Amino acid sequence: MNFDHLAVEDVSRHFGRRRALSRISFRADRGTILGLLGPNGAGKSTMLALLATLLRPTSGTIRYGSHTPDAHGAALRGAIGVLGHDLFLYPELTARENLEFFAGLYGVADRRAAATAALDVAGLAERGHDPVSSFSRGMRQRVALERALIHQPRLVLLDEPFTGLDDASGAALGLRLHALRAGGAIVILATHDLDMAEGLLDRAVFLREGRMVHATDRPEALRGLYREVMSGARS
Repeated sequence: MNFDHLAVEDVSRHFGRRRALSRISFRADRGTILGLLGPNGAGKSTMLALLATLLRPTSGTIRYGSHTPDAHGAALRGAIGVLGHDLFLYPELTARENLEFFAGLYGVADRRAAATAALDVAGLAERGHDPVSSFSRGMRQRVALERALIHQPRLVLLDEPFTGLDDASGAALGLRLHALRAGGAIVILATHDLDMAEGLLDRAVFLREGRMVHATDRPEALRGLYREVMSGARS
């Protein structure tokens, strides 16, 4: 499944009477990092679940190039990588065993080679045979990111990926995201960590109470802009 852009068109998602998202529209092209910014409860995680095809919009359409989840759901999921709050790693397994297992789930032809490459990229080649339970939070995060990328997805969805990381691990993650962008992936990053997101985003979409209140290309002075947008001074 190949596509060169993602388009969210007037998308809403309701849970009973609660409107988690209301009439959201944006576009992200290949080779870009788009940030979904907003406080807790703004709808960022719901938006990512919709993009991952784990939820269906109450109204509106999400297009992956010319493809839609209704017509191509299974194939689309094979082109999406997701890193959420849960890292989806088996702590009793080694890093290599985790990566080979998920490579198999995605139908990667050479699981061992894919796991070896992933460990190299993560800087964990010497720890591949150690159980994940022995890893620091930053190391587990690196393994989990490579788990999400093991099948070379076209679309990468990240939900608060900087949470719990020290400065060195956060900087390493930033470099990995730059490499994904250079490789032509579409990266959607939901975060409220503005310091880590500073200088990383090609486009920022600001959400507040389920509504899109502002969007801008190549945002600068992100913390000040965020404060201005969330206070209602800019819309």
